[in-house]
Amino acid sequence: MRRKASLILLALAVFCAALSPLLRWYAFPRLAKIPANQYQDMVLEAKNATLLDYGTMKAKTVPKVTVVQTLRGNVEASQKIEKTAGKDVVVWDSLSYVQGPDGKMVSRIPERYIFDAHTQEPVHATGEMVDGDPVTRAGIEFKWPFLTERRDYEYFDAQARTTAPIHYKGTQDFRGVRVHYFEQTIPWTKVPFPKTLPVRGITARSLAKTGTTRWYTTVRKFWVEPVTGAPVYGEEIHKEELRGGTLLGGRDKVTAFAGHVKMREDYIRSTVALVKSNCTVVLLMTSYLPWGLLLLGLLLLTLSLWLEARGRRPADPAPTEAAAPEPVSA
Repeated sequence: MRRKASLILLALAVFCAALSPLLRWYAFPRLAKIPANQYQDMVLEAKNATLLDYGTMKAKTVPKVTVVQTLRGNVEASQKIEKTAGKDVVVWDSLSYVQGPDGKMVSRIPERYIFDAHTQEPVHATGEMVDGDPVTRAGIEFKWPFLTERRDYEYFDAQARTTAPIHYKGTQDFRGVRVHYFEQTIPWTKVPFPKTLPVRGITARSLAKTGTTRWYTTVRKFWVEPVTGAPVYGEEIHKEELRGGTLLGGRDKVTAFAGHVKMREDYIRSTVALVKSNCTVVLLMTSYLPWGLLLLGLLLLTLSLWLEARGRRPADPAPTEAAAPEPVSA
C-alpha cells in the first residue's frame, strides 16, 4: 500500500510541476484578453484654463473645461474583422467630447481603434480612423500590454496622427497601487481642425480657406498598473494655437486652448478600485497558481520519497522467546 501511494503522489507531483509553466507561458498568453464588449468612460478637467471664443476670436480664462472620454466595444465590428485577421480582435469606438464652463460643446473627436485582444498591438482594417480620417496606427493607445515592462513604448497621438516614444520614468506608489510612470512630449505640430466646431457655419474646410492653421503641443503623463497594463491615472499639459491667415485679423497667433487636464477625483477612485480587482485575476494566472502548483509538486514529491523510503526499510526481526532456565544441580 505504501508503494502504491508513493507512485500516486509521484504522478501528482509531476502533473503539478508540468502544469505550472504551462499555465504561465502557454495558457496565460492565450486566455488573458480584453473583452470585446467593454465599455468605460472617464471625465477629465482643466481648471482656470484658457479657451478661445470663436464668436470674438479672442482667448479668455474660464473656470473649467471638461473633457469626457468614452470607449465602447463594438462586438459586431470585431467579429467581422476576426474572420479575416485570424486572431482575437477588439474594436473600440471612442469619443473625446470637450465642453466649456457653460456646458456647450467646444469640440468632439470620434475614433475607431482596432487592436489585438491579447497583445494590444494595432490591427489594421477598414474603419480605423480619427475624426473620420483613415489612419494606420503604430504603437499602443489607451491601453498598455499585460505585464507592462520598465521600458519606453511607442504611443499613437490622435491629434497629430503620428506615433512617438512614450518614456518610462520610474516606478511609484499611487494610492496603494504599484505603477510605472510614463511621459511623452509632443512638440509644436501642425494638426487638422476638428470636423465639428462650436460655431454654426464655421467648418474645418472654411477655416482652411482663410489660411489659418492649427498647432498643438502636449506633455502626456500616465501612471500604469503593470500587471494589467491599465492606466490608473493620467494628465496632459495641453496647448493649442491658431496661427496666421485672415481669420486672426492681422495677429500672428491666438491661443485656442491651454490647460492642465487632470482626471476627476471620483473617476480616480473608481479606476483604482477596478484595476486592483482585475490585477488579482491576472496574478492568479501569472504568479499565484503557477508558484502554488510548483510548491505543491515539490511537497508531493517529498511525501512520495518519504513513503518510498519507509516502504523499503527492512522489518525489525521478530522477538524470540526466552529459553526456560535450566535447573542448577549441586
